Amino acid sequence: MFAPGSPSHTLCRFPLLPLLLLFLLQALERGLGRSSPAGAPLEDVVIERYHIPRACPREVQMGDFVRYHYNGTFEDGKRFDSSYDRSTLVAIVVGVGRLITGMDRGLMGMCVNERRRLIVPPHLGYGSIGVAGLIPPDATLYFDVVLLDVWNKADTVQTSILLRPPHCPRMVQDSDFVRYHYNGTLLDGTAFDSSYSRGGTYDTYVGSGWLIKGMDQGLLSMCPGEKRKIIIPPFLAYGEKGYGTVIPPQASLVFHVLLIDVHNPKDTVQLETLELPTDCDRRAVAGDFMRYHYNGSLMDGTLFDSSYSRNHTYNTYVGQGYIIPGMDQGLQGACIGERRRITVPPHLAYGENGTGDKIPGSAVLIFDVLVIDFHNPEDPVEIKTLFRPPETCNETSKLGDFIRYHYNCSLLDGTRLFSSHDYGAPQEATLGANKVIEGLDRGLQGMCVGERRQLIVPPHLAHGESGARGVPGSAVLRFEVELVSREDGLPEGYLFVWHQNPSANLFEDMDLNKDGEVPLEEFSSFIKTQVNEGKGRLMPGQHPDKTIRDMFQNQDRNQDGKITAEELKLKSDEDQERVHEEL
Repeated sequence: MFAPGSPSHTLCRFPLLPLLLLFLLQALERGLGRSSPAGAPLEDVVIERYHIPRACPREVQMGDFVRYHYNGTFEDGKRFDSSYDRSTLVAIVVGVGRLITGMDRGLMGMCVNERRRLIVPPHLGYGSIGVAGLIPPDATLYFDVVLLDVWNKADTVQTSILLRPPHCPRMVQDSDFVRYHYNGTLLDGTAFDSSYSRGGTYDTYVGSGWLIKGMDQGLLSMCPGEKRKIIIPPFLAYGEKGYGTVIPPQASLVFHVLLIDVHNPKDTVQLETLELPTDCDRRAVAGDFMRYHYNGSLMDGTLFDSSYSRNHTYNTYVGQGYIIPGMDQGLQGACIGERRRITVPPHLAYGENGTGDKIPGSAVLIFDVLVIDFHNPEDPVEIKTLFRPPETCNETSKLGDFIRYHYNCSLLDGTRLFSSHDYGAPQEATLGANKVIEGLDRGLQGMCVGERRQLIVPPHLAHGESGARGVPGSAVLRFEVELVSREDGLPEGYLFVWHQNPSANLFEDMDLNKDGEVPLEEFSSFIKTQVNEGKGRLMPGQHPDKTIRDMFQNQDRNQDGKITAEELKLKSDEDQERVHEEL
């Protein structure tokens, strides 16, 4: 595209044939003419249309400005003049006496790119006087003419829509900045310029004097992705001077334009909600950490990036400057599960320079976003009671308790991860023993047997930034849990506790055969008897035999397979001895 004030050269406006009113008057007065090829004198111009273009949007009328090439010959074929020899088109107004009458008449009704042969009798040409040294008196003239351009001072910019996209978020207005591709031709189809050949769009402001006036007008109301044909008369293009060697003076211009995008420097981020979940308990705010999927495209629909292609969400803090300002703004206020379209003007994206080879300078970016989840590093576990047994619940789960529970675990977008039901048995855990993630441990406390809860566990209380097998990094987890059973736990470090003070003769009671030694069989029989009689209890969550073996090994100090009276010590006594040693 050329600037309206660019240097150019000036062509001669008039054809070589002198327009001498005297000659015309004499020819008319005498009414003389040469004979036609059939022998009869010609009364009027003979017009032979030997090439008519398929499309003829406009025909030459009186008062039109035309540009055409011609060859002028006599009846014997001898050439007396040609615009081709001068490499200069004839550019002139028809029907106002600036041409010989025969040419004025012969050009009427012509279409651009039409070719005609005109036979002009002398009285409509140069009459009985002729042109000294060039055209003899009473000469019949033959012209082969091709019309290349036609316009009128009353013309305006003509626009026709070739393709309009179904979605038009905005139309071009004055002061907008646009990016578009174009092919520029003269009215006869001669190409003079193309943005495609340069491998980049033409980027400019509309209505600010950066474009020729006709293009300023022709771009108005275009939608991104629209294709439009714009025909501009010369006085709204490069006028009498033309442009360099590619656009002649007084040339009409035809542009086939594809609008890539449009924005205004005053634009802000535009948000469009495509799908909103029915429940939205919380909306994202600055400082939240968000996981989302997106498709990123230019305004004409060209895809430049997609998280889906990497099969991984984009994970980042919102409102902290980790992403382009437009996305920082556009993601705030979103709900989990929301689909949102975010249109970001270039000054809130990658600016005039763009980035890489996929986002050009001054590009408007469109992101179609699906919010998977978000959380704040300060978030606690969210607990929602789904069902609580109607009967009175005197005891609830607490740290140290051994519990059995069923659970379903999923991501916030509904993706199922794990379920205890898949194993046909409840999950078992001792609360506070670091056997489950911290958020689940917290959420299971304070429950009644039979109670059901929904737990929302942020990643810093789950599997963190790294995730786990089957769990993405930084994922918020949703648990639906049901407490099946609860047993009081034991103090830390204990495998067995007494419900009452143990016997003073503990070793003698264990030594069932009174041989001064207690093997594993006697030890196991004794402990199981105490449990059955309700005098003590083993640590829950482990098979009794395993727990008893661990207890026996702790007491068998020399690991000889039997316990003696000197080896047997209660844990409370051991702890007391350890305190004295430390003191």
